[in-house]
Amino acid sequence: MERTEVIVIGAGLAGLCCARRLVQSGVRVAVLEASDGVGGRVRTDVVDGFRLDRGFQVLLTSYPEVRRGLDLETLDLKPFYPGSLVRLGHEWHRMGDPWREPVAALKSLRNPVGSVWDKMKAGLMSLRLNAGTETDLLRRPAPDPPLTSEEYLRRRFSPLIVERFFRPFFGGVFLDRQLEADSRWLEWLHRMFATGRTVVPAEGMGEIPLQIAESLPRGSVRLNARVESLQSGGHRVRLTGGEEMESRAVVVAVDGASLDPLLRVQGPPMAFREARTWWFAARAAPHPDPVLYLNGDSVGPVNHAVWMSNVSRDYAPPGRALLSVTTLPGREGWEDAAAVCGQLRDWFGPIADDWELLRRDHIRHALPVPALAHPCFEGHPPRVALGLFICGDHHATPSINGAMLSGRQAAEAVLTEFAATPVLGD
Repeated sequence: MERTEVIVIGAGLAGLCCARRLVQSGVRVAVLEASDGVGGRVRTDVVDGFRLDRGFQVLLTSYPEVRRGLDLETLDLKPFYPGSLVRLGHEWHRMGDPWREPVAALKSLRNPVGSVWDKMKAGLMSLRLNAGTETDLLRRPAPDPPLTSEEYLRRRFSPLIVERFFRPFFGGVFLDRQLEADSRWLEWLHRMFATGRTVVPAEGMGEIPLQIAESLPRGSVRLNARVESLQSGGHRVRLTGGEEMESRAVVVAVDGASLDPLLRVQGPPMAFREARTWWFAARAAPHPDPVLYLNGDSVGPVNHAVWMSNVSRDYAPPGRALLSVTTLPGREGWEDAAAVCGQLRDWFGPIADDWELLRRDHIRHALPVPALAHPCFEGHPPRVALGLFICGDHHATPSINGAMLSGRQAAEAVLTEFAATPVLGD
């Protein structure tokens, strides 16, 4: 039977960050990943020369764990335009970040996305949320009773701008156009968007977990190694096929959908937000800007779209362009290719008839609902029992930052336990 000091189940961002922190402290680690690659939901596939992420994803450079744990220069980050184009009727209206695109913001004051006062209040909200440090923001008293994001926005803005801008924008962030996420999560994310850049690595989001995995010793990550069960109180794992491994500690770093069956937790399964991402190939993008297109009409299945090849040229082969389109549950036609293509034709004209649908992704377990409703900014305690730990975005906040934070905290909890219960002899 193979033995090591720590077994990490899952090579998503949380598991990889956990393993890296343990390795940095001299701990022997084996990472067991059921799939054929690292990254979990943060992966990039190459299809006919196009780079397709597993659903539309972005990286916020202001995330504390990103600043702490990634070499951003090596990732060759490519930024989105700091604003959006909002579709109303048959026209697009630009919304610019007032602090980064002041000219565009001034021009947008009188567009029909919202009133002038709405846009001034949005700028003032940014000033308030960006003041001080992230810790200062989190120390502010939480509303009692808690507010959903929709309640929070409706108390501050007119229904016009809530429906035409905030609902499609944060609906895309939360994968929920009802905006049921906790208002403190909206505030924190608003600060992250405002104080950093929204980017993707030049060669796709999958470059993030690959960078972390490259810091681990050769052979420490085993792919296609599915853990079937935990044995002996969590200190031994059994893999599909019958192989068993033993360790001083096991860290369960799987997604929330796989967590309860592995730990044999009774009760209803964890709920998730889901989405569909549609990838289209074209000869060229109709516009050159790396900008997010938002559905401000609340008509049709598409919530938002972006030409990823405008953001990073490497997302498409030479002479081609790549469009990412996101649809959300609850909208008529959200699973219907004909409805999606029809809306793209309405948005971009007859040229859309020539675009090729490369792939459609149904991300069933995109964001854990409990973490959206009750985000734990400092992470839940990772220790379940002696030698057994949990990490993942479901254990903190539903984000890249939450996954990385939770993984690091799980590793530090393992190190604390090891220090308290040293092994005598071999």
